[in-house]
Amino acid sequence: MRALDQEVVDVVWQAVEPLLPPPGETHPLGCHRPRVPDRLCFRGILIRLVTGASWVDIEAILDHQVSDTTLRARRDEWIDAGVFEQVHTEALGAFDRIIGLDLDDVAVDGSLHKAPYGGEGSGPNPTDRAKLGWKWSVAAERHGIPIGWAIDGANRNDVALLEPTLDAVDQTGLLAETGVLHLDRSYDSGAVRDRLHAAGLDQFEIQRRGTRVPGVKRQPLRLGRRWIVEATNTWWSNYGQLRRNTDRRARHRHAALCLATTVLIVGRLIDWRNRWNST
Repeated sequence: MRALDQEVVDVVWQAVEPLLPPPGETHPLGCHRPRVPDRLCFRGILIRLVTGASWVDIEAILDHQVSDTTLRARRDEWIDAGVFEQVHTEALGAFDRIIGLDLDDVAVDGSLHKAPYGGEGSGPNPTDRAKLGWKWSVAAERHGIPIGWAIDGANRNDVALLEPTLDAVDQTGLLAETGVLHLDRSYDSGAVRDRLHAAGLDQFEIQRRGTRVPGVKRQPLRLGRRWIVEATNTWWSNYGQLRRNTDRRARHRHAALCLATTVLIVGRLIDWRNRWNST
């Protein structure tokens, strides 16, 4: 998994380290154990993102150098400080400066995944015998880089998540630069078109309902430009923590998506550098 490549880890850590909040005051009597290094906790968080293993298992993988309680506490401390959102914003800006975000075509789609422990933003998955699950709705530009997303329970309709997804894109300042928005047939309704016009998106391509040929059971899948977001969903789904999520709070899932996106962008930037520096 690219997230554990040493080069990728080093680059992401260089971006994360300056954003970390200063450690709290030490115990006045000096009887506390030495603070576990942030770099070690960061590695544990990355391993959990990739494998989806429990915090107890991560503690064992790291040879009990850090407890599962400390890992969870450090993650929450960094979420409160906005570390994951800030590093994601920096990575997105770096990609735009170096390679350039291609917003001529932007695709939006949702993806369903397991959430066996339930909690905030989970619900019965209609495609998995009503087992608990969660859903993300993501907008991706032409390179497949996520530029905004929304998360909720697996029972939420894609249409209901479209507006918060576009709001997330708008918060990055990229909605106004969006060219053509591509959506699948589940968004084919007059209400969706009205929402898109209200958001200032007058150019969009929505696959029409009822376009199947009668009597033909198997037909070629016409993705059009929607292959962009399908690739993004596949990249995210490769991470164990996202594919089978055991977090109970929406902010933990959001932080994991921020970190996964940062890793994706850093990997792409390293590939771009290697491509143009090779002789």
